[in-house]
Amino acid sequence: MEMRNRVYLSKEAGPQLVEYIKALGREVCFMASITQVAEPVRDHADLVFCRLREDEVFVGDPEKLSPVYPGDVIYNGCSTGKYFIHNLKYTDEELMKRVRTLGLIPVDVKQGYARCSITPVNEESIITYDRGIAQAASEAGLKVLLVEPGQVELPGYDHGFLGGTSGRVGDEIIFNGDLSEHSDFERIAAFIEERGLRLKYFKEYPLRDIGSIV
Repeated sequence: MEMRNRVYLSKEAGPQLVEYIKALGREVCFMASITQVAEPVRDHADLVFCRLREDEVFVGDPEKLSPVYPGDVIYNGCSTGKYFIHNLKYTDEELMKRVRTLGLIPVDVKQGYARCSITPVNEESIITYDRGIAQAASEAGLKVLLVEPGQVELPGYDHGFLGGTSGRVGDEIIFNGDLSEHSDFERIAAFIEERGLRLKYFKEYPLRDIGSIV
């Protein structure tokens, strides 16, 4: 099956999310445990897989990872299909080579957990809680919706990241859990819908960071 039809997920993804993605005709690929990183995030897809474009996913080498920051963020860049956002001093060399080959525009930010911190909406639009990312992305030409932080579960930590709950599948932006409980729900919904995309979330359970929907 082509890369565009595969969706990489944590085994902790909500069953409603898993079934919904399958119903879209996509192949769900569950993450094997990444023993090189901290236990609570060992099945987070965005620590190894980086979707650069709809039809291309860069697959990193788990052996290069380590549990102490920044050793766990070398593949955690965020691509919109046009821009590549990451703390570029930590980006894996092979990933960066592919970014350049594809002609993506690099945007350097301080946040190493870039994909965790960003919901890419379309090629030129993102949602983030991180003010540093928002400023750098805006200066690079992206449209940015800045939202309130937190309000996301991640067992083992005080909270997770909104980007880590979400991903784009076809023309839908999907969130793992009940986005309607987020304080910026209406703004998020409007931002997505204004770009001609659909929003999907699951009221059956709280928003949970699962290492993105890749």
